[in-house]
Amino acid sequence: MPARIAQLIVLLIAALFCGCGRSPDRAEIVVINGAEPGTLDPGKISGQPEGRVANCLFEGLTRYNIDGESEPGMAERWEISPDGRTYTFHLRGAKWSNGDVVTAQDFVWSWLRVLKEADAEYRYQMFYLRGAEEFAKQFDAQGKPDEKTIGIHAKDDRALVVELKNPTPYFIDLCAFYTFFPLHRPSIEAAEKAGEQWLRPGRLVGNGAFVMKEWRLNDRIRLDRNPAYWDVANVRVANLDILPVNNPNTAFNFYHSGVADLMLDKSLVPSSLVSELKKRPDYHATPVLATYFMRFNVTKKPFDDARVRRAISMVVDKKLLTEKITQAGEVPANAFVPPGTAGYVGPAGLKRDLDAARKLLADAGYPGGKGFPLVRYLYTNRADVDDKIAVELQAVLQKELGISIGLSKQEWSVYQGSLASLDYDFARSSWVGDYKDPNTFLDMWVTGGGNNQTGWGNKQYDDLIAKAGAEPAQEKRFDFFRQAESIVLEEAAICPLFNYVVIMFYDGERLGGVRGNLTDEHPFRLLHWKKP
Repeated sequence: MPARIAQLIVLLIAALFCGCGRSPDRAEIVVINGAEPGTLDPGKISGQPEGRVANCLFEGLTRYNIDGESEPGMAERWEISPDGRTYTFHLRGAKWSNGDVVTAQDFVWSWLRVLKEADAEYRYQMFYLRGAEEFAKQFDAQGKPDEKTIGIHAKDDRALVVELKNPTPYFIDLCAFYTFFPLHRPSIEAAEKAGEQWLRPGRLVGNGAFVMKEWRLNDRIRLDRNPAYWDVANVRVANLDILPVNNPNTAFNFYHSGVADLMLDKSLVPSSLVSELKKRPDYHATPVLATYFMRFNVTKKPFDDARVRRAISMVVDKKLLTEKITQAGEVPANAFVPPGTAGYVGPAGLKRDLDAARKLLADAGYPGGKGFPLVRYLYTNRADVDDKIAVELQAVLQKELGISIGLSKQEWSVYQGSLASLDYDFARSSWVGDYKDPNTFLDMWVTGGGNNQTGWGNKQYDDLIAKAGAEPAQEKRFDFFRQAESIVLEEAAICPLFNYVVIMFYDGERLGGVRGNLTDEHPFRLLHWKKP
């Protein structure tokens, strides 16, 4: 029996047995979110599944709207100095879930907390602040840097002044990002003093649209509407269940049978069913600023040699991956920054060239793959499409270069840890833009960047990214970015494979408050039922 037909039968059987799937204990709206969150600490989050939940519990100076654009959040308004370096945010007097008022001091303490966390992968996002990078380096070296040297201070309880190192046109968008969320210092310090987790239900004090009622690992996170939220009148759903589901068939069975109402993560769509699923009215696909790619650990042989990395990059059949495996409208990519990112046009990148790839491998000392060591391709268990891509990569490298690779699949949190500790050879990766600017894709490759996770560094690249950050003229900025992107692509520290589309499943006739957008941001506070 063909696999596709077998899977369809499985789905139909599941639907018959599950019926409507609505247990008495279910929340008003149930969302399938992907992997179990590793943490919900905004300062330490680095993945999208965690970020979606954190966006429910906390809110920054700005917040996302239905189109993924930033709008006023904790700050009701702000002024920007003529040179674009100083922002004065005026807070609206919103409250924490325990009734305390959210103050400018809360932001100062929380942002400093991130700067003091060496293992915070997004700490570098704070380096836009004047003096922040120097502060972090001194702190890491066991020094005692002066907090007053950082460009953030509370003018009073309701006014926060932020001074940037350079004009940053996307800073307002960054203020909606979870790394910049404020935290409730008294409750965190009290929990730590008592030796308890401040993130657990009953302890966590947030300022977002929801409060955490329950967190059952590998089962669900129950969120209740926060009555203290400043905009609670526009939060139309009383409670939500966030389900961590890794298996695509399980996820779709849950959705198809009514256990869940919204399925967000494209990786949870069974790839072999995409061609059939496209015909459904509840199938929603939207282009997104995101790239699926391979990253190489350049600290290990044989990937310390750029010729090897280039050879592998130049044999992958990206057209086959998108047309035969993903099948959802993804576009093959030779550049890392997706098309349409604020009008930026990137370099051409490396194209498929089998003869050139074989010569590069031979020049590196592995003619026809002879003597090539056993290396492993690391990927995660989040999607069946990752399995298929891994198998295709294994086959094409054997066929075209004569090298054999092993495959290593890990659970999401373990996989993230392996990348962060450089405990891999080469790996499947993906990146969704945090804001609509090329910088969100390119600043991650600076030497020692928290999300670099390749061991690669290049001074010329670093200098170009720094120049782009200091350049106010858009075209000059983009030129610096193009030069930098050319370097990382030519040295093949990464190999872009394709640009994503976002796939969501929901009944648009009944469920409102969700819409596909370029940044793939979907604030759950907007979810509501149009019809019962």
